[in-house]
Amino acid sequence: MKLNFFLKTFIALFIIVFIASCDKDINEIGTGIIGNEHFGMDVAYSEVVAYSQNLGPVQTNNLSVNQFGFYNNPVFGKTKASFVTQVALASENPTFYGDPNETNTASPNYIKIDSVYLYVPYFSTFGSTNTDTGDSSYTLDSIKGSGKIKLSVYESTKFLETLDPATGFQQQQKYYSNQQPDFDANHGAIKLNNDDKNIFDHTAVADNSQNDGFVFSEKQIKLYKKIDANTPGYTDVAERKAPGMFLNLDKDFFKTKIFQAPTGKLFNNNVFKDYFRGLYFKVENAAGSPDQGTLAMMNFSSGYITIVYEEKTSLTVATIVRKTMQLNLSGNTVNLLNNENTFPGYVTPNPNTGDRNLFLKGGDGSMAVIDLFSKADNHGYDINGNLVNTPNNVSDELDDLRNPAGGKQKWLINEANLTFFIAKSTMASAPEPNRIFLYDLNNKRPLIDYYTDYSSGIIPKFNKPTHGGLLLDQNGKIVNAKISEKGTTYKINITNHIRSLIKNGGVGVTKDSINVRLGLVVTENIGNPYNAYLSSPFSSGSGTNSVQSKYIPVMSIANPLGTVLYGSNIPLGDPDYNKRIKLEIFYTKPD
Repeated sequence: MKLNFFLKTFIALFIIVFIASCDKDINEIGTGIIGNEHFGMDVAYSEVVAYSQNLGPVQTNNLSVNQFGFYNNPVFGKTKASFVTQVALASENPTFYGDPNETNTASPNYIKIDSVYLYVPYFSTFGSTNTDTGDSSYTLDSIKGSGKIKLSVYESTKFLETLDPATGFQQQQKYYSNQQPDFDANHGAIKLNNDDKNIFDHTAVADNSQNDGFVFSEKQIKLYKKIDANTPGYTDVAERKAPGMFLNLDKDFFKTKIFQAPTGKLFNNNVFKDYFRGLYFKVENAAGSPDQGTLAMMNFSSGYITIVYEEKTSLTVATIVRKTMQLNLSGNTVNLLNNENTFPGYVTPNPNTGDRNLFLKGGDGSMAVIDLFSKADNHGYDINGNLVNTPNNVSDELDDLRNPAGGKQKWLINEANLTFFIAKSTMASAPEPNRIFLYDLNNKRPLIDYYTDYSSGIIPKFNKPTHGGLLLDQNGKIVNAKISEKGTTYKINITNHIRSLIKNGGVGVTKDSINVRLGLVVTENIGNPYNAYLSSPFSSGSGTNSVQSKYIPVMSIANPLGTVLYGSNIPLGDPDYNKRIKLEIFYTKPD
């Protein structure tokens, strides 16, 4: 009886807690929970010094998602993003019974390549399916612009190393965003996507939609069973695919490269990748679109090449059968970025006073460097909390928060936020990144608030909304990018970081409680906290405070967008003074 009572009580309490924890509007996460209501709390505003830092070429091999296309950002200028990938046999050491040069269907050596096509799905959202036609509608995600691009697909003759020969094959090979000239000088002469058919309307006149006038279409891809020789157009849909890059490739090239490959070249993928070294997807502006095209985020690793061919069942059986062979776009990759970066109003960064504007740009663009608290260092405190009028390499402002003599030792830190205002007059109509990312520049890692935030967003890349960094509207709500809302601010919660600096700092401070320098970048996915190399490392600070940075968060490289934020150097009396970076610390004083 007692057991039953306690079991029922436990279940009831669990249900109450569960309902309470779930009863939150998804758009309120990170704003409602962290809160704009701070009843009974005092607030302190601490100084911040922030300035811009250009990045130069960045490591772009083997990214999980890649920029691809041509886009002219109204603020940051033109970006042309090309791509190189290795190719792998889906089934190693394939067997062919025929001779590609044999055209006599009665011959036991007959073999014929029917078609070769490449397919790479776009990021898209399914809409609905027409019950009459069977066609489905989609909306493309992660795409900017609407113009055509010139797309040329070549065989790449440059081998992509996995390990760096210069290190005795002891370290991973690094390729950088500015290495396009290396691949321009090392590719085949034949443009493989040389078909002039319109893949969406087979009754249409010849066009260049697969090459010189390529467009990112949201239309469903349809493959057909047969061609009616008497009626123009295809009939009998055999397969439907979500929107994606669909290219008919040169059949003669693949006949020679695959079906007439020298003995042993298809034995396994180690040999094959040295023999067929990959594909180079080169992007240029289309002839009719010199100033604007379209740029998409793409995952080429989900793509493949299908070779459709006819062959005899075996050397002894005369039956002709239809077969397919698949090559996967897998292995090493490089994203090549050709940027004409512009930064309107850009001035030489000032690490001491900070900048009026901060320029954040993805790819090989720019980031911000941030020092929390005032740079004034005229005093410190000894182990007993006594004031010592000697500099101690710690901000006086932070010293006063940490020590009893500062009079604030009993503060309970309820919340701490960094708020960044968008320079709307500069950004104007330019698209705004959905998210920015704050990290520990000294130790190239996220802040403690990143690791302690288990909250979920609408989609995985918007997870950790409590830690924040998401684009917010004027009411502090998360912007819905799908309906073209414009944002005004970004807010990042660093409560645990500030608590650690104050509570655990001072004499004998641990590494985790040092007031580290911070980096701020745009990000494509908060779930990936890893780093990539900079071709040219940069130093911030001076003397004992100098920090050399060799890395950049990898998901900043994947994001093609940028934003201009108000910085820290805005004088009192300036109309935008209240839009400077704010470090707000909400606290209570226990009785």
